[in-house]
Amino acid sequence: MKLSVPGRLPTALTAAATAALLTGTSLAWADPAPRAAAATPDIPLANVQAHLAQLQSIATANGGNRAHGRPGYRASLDYVKAKLDAAGFTTTVQQFTSSGRTGYNLVADWPGGDTDRVLMAGSHLDSVSAGPGINDNGSGSAALLETALAVSRAGYHPAKHLRFAWWGAEELGMVGSRTYLNRLAAADRARIGGYLNFDMIGSPNPGYFVYDDDPAIEKTFKDYFTGLGVATEPETEGDGRSDHAPFKNAGIPVGGLFSGADYVKTAAQAAKWGGTAGRAFDRCYHASCDTSADIDATALNRNADALAYVVWALSS
Repeated sequence: MKLSVPGRLPTALTAAATAALLTGTSLAWADPAPRAAAATPDIPLANVQAHLAQLQSIATANGGNRAHGRPGYRASLDYVKAKLDAAGFTTTVQQFTSSGRTGYNLVADWPGGDTDRVLMAGSHLDSVSAGPGINDNGSGSAALLETALAVSRAGYHPAKHLRFAWWGAEELGMVGSRTYLNRLAAADRARIGGYLNFDMIGSPNPGYFVYDDDPAIEKTFKDYFTGLGVATEPETEGDGRSDHAPFKNAGIPVGGLFSGADYVKTAAQAAKWGGTAGRAFDRCYHASCDTSADIDATALNRNADALAYVVWALSS
């Protein structure tokens, strides 16, 4: 997230519930009678943690970070791309320049689905130069990668077309995602019915924040957490500070998850979620200590499963 100037709900949405969810919302491709969602697979926490370990190793071998224009960023992208290529995705690397350095986006399309109705999910892959960025934003990137791999393992055939993206240079002002949208033809932008963003989802003193931009997307996330018995709050700390902002500005419905950054957890939030009141959700935000040790496994597990649940529910 740029600097500002255990469990899974196993029950899939029924067609009737999905239709009720989408009625009267802004999702561009809301069906009058959506089909029943396929059962969402569990996202193995160990697999997500293994991706984080790889990102940590990449940072350690490349000056301690995975920042835009640095070798650690390109090595991170190559790691994710290799996994997706092997899983049958069609991947595209988009190059751009920012602050005199070359940056890259990675976009992965899952074959099939209605290409006039695209559901996108994304996360930024870059860290700041001060540290390896394992929560910010290895956590979102790793959970997104494992969800994409789960799509492949399941041989999933969604009604909508699924597209995943890992953005570069988010920490410089959402440069990668803005570049992607600016280069996209108007007709192609119009095909994107919704964008889901995942930026910091394993904070060590976590909260459970849900973007409140689009009613349908928000409700789908909240329904998942309600099934776990986990209360949520509207996401406000990161509003406009991550890659959903360019999509929102382009008129595309957006949603997502966030577990907190440098704001301080209140006593009421600690009573609701556990953790420590009076301490930041992530004391290592944008710091060298944002390592593999800077991750709450329960928050990471819940948010990864919520990510997959919503991808399945909204793409079926």
